[in-house]
Amino acid sequence: MRVWRFGNDVNTDLIIPGRYNITTDPVELGKAAFIEHRPDFTGNVKPGDVIVAGRNFGCGSSREHAPIAIKAAGVSVVLAESFARIFLRNAINIGLPVMVCPSLCDVEDGDDIEVDLTTGEIGVPARGVKLRGEPLPVFIQKIVEKGGLIPFLREKGYV
Repeated sequence: MRVWRFGNDVNTDLIIPGRYNITTDPVELGKAAFIEHRPDFTGNVKPGDVIVAGRNFGCGSSREHAPIAIKAAGVSVVLAESFARIFLRNAINIGLPVMVCPSLCDVEDGDDIEVDLTTGEIGVPARGVKLRGEPLPVFIQKIVEKGGLIPFLREKGYV
C-alpha cells in the first residue's frame, strides 16, 4: 500500500469541494477527491493506497461526501493523529476504515506501508519503522467490514 501524506486540519472542503456535493454518486465523488488541494491525487491513487495525515483530519462540515469520495477513490484506510468526530462517524457509517495513530511523523508521501486494522500495527518496512495505532473496537470493525452501518444492520435483519 502506498502512502498519500497530508498535514493537519484537512477539512471536508479540501477533501471534496462543495460544488461537487450536488451528487452522492460515489464514482463521481471519487473522481473529485482532493481535486483542488492535491490535484495529482485522483489521477494517481491506486486501489489499496493509504492516506496518512496529522491532527483533526476531516474537520469542517458534517456531510458524508468526504469519506464517500475517499473510499470511492480507492483508499483502503485513513490513518491520522486525530479525526474530527463527525468525519470519524461518517467514515464508519459508510465503511471507510480509519485508525488513530498518535505518531506518524516517520511516514512520508510515497512510502510503502503495511496496516493491520485488527491489531493496530503499522509498518514501513523500507524505513524499519513500526508504529502502533488504536484499532477500532471490534463491533465497529464489524460495521466497517460489512461495508458500513446500513449493510451491517441489513445483515442483522434490522433494515
